Amino acid sequence: MALALLRRRRPKGAPAEAAGLSLSLPSGAGGMGREVVDPMGSPMAAADVTVTALDTHRVVARGTTDPYGFFLAALPPGRHSLLIAAEGLRPHRETVAIVAGAAAPTERVWLQPAQALELPSPGTWLFDPPHTAIRFIAKHVGMAHVHGRFERFDGGIHIDQDMTRSRVHVRIDASSITTGNNTRDSHLRSADFLDVARFPHIDFAGTRFAYRGGSRWTLHGSLTMHGVSRSVSLDTTYLGTVNGGYGEELRCAALAKAELHREDYTLNWRTMLARGIAVVGPTVQLELDVQAMYRTHDTPTPPE
Repeated sequence: MALALLRRRRPKGAPAEAAGLSLSLPSGAGGMGREVVDPMGSPMAAADVTVTALDTHRVVARGTTDPYGFFLAALPPGRHSLLIAAEGLRPHRETVAIVAGAAAPTERVWLQPAQALELPSPGTWLFDPPHTAIRFIAKHVGMAHVHGRFERFDGGIHIDQDMTRSRVHVRIDASSITTGNNTRDSHLRSADFLDVARFPHIDFAGTRFAYRGGSRWTLHGSLTMHGVSRSVSLDTTYLGTVNGGYGEELRCAALAKAELHREDYTLNWRTMLARGIAVVGPTVQLELDVQAMYRTHDTPTPPE
């Protein structure tokens, strides 16, 4: 949902509530605001903010903080996951409850220095589907963005003693694509797009990690879709390893993003436009929000 912002600079030392921020709310929406500061208390500009609905795993707001460290958004009612991240600082996660017709007071978030995160232990880590999401965002021709996700997939990560040699494999059920519109979803599964009858799976094989500093890595690999394989690089942020969940499983977590060009996979949007078919644009933003569980017994090594 588009941000609707009216802001006034906060006097130095004044609390966030005194910032004079206001948010114009569309009918049925609620509001949320955060003031993001660095470890010294200075405004944190250009921090990445993502808000995801917990019931659908759909991204409902995305953006960056303004020059004064503020981010405001009008959101649908319900419970949402808020993620704030900035280079060299520890990501901030929280759950926010949005009430229709109400804008909660703007709260301050202090981002702390990133600790040297311990890398996952060597071995096989399998994706935990209830806590993993594969999402995409595409520009609908002449209209707003289309948000979607794949609901069925499996895969895992094989961590090598040398992290750069670790491997990732993901297999997606192409027919599980959903955008919240049954007519559009049926069309996306048809021969005009994914052609799931002929190509039932989308496969990604990550073969090499390159370290980029802090908690950031680039995962190089290949994506096979619609019968075509292309090289893909995923910008990856490692979020660490924790004991958690039922049974206190050992888990690791990461965010990965990439931009795909539809024509690389013979999905020719210009041809469809010429036929009068309303389609999404030529590029698609892919995002993986991953949690993986460590396997304490022997498992097959993911394919090369």
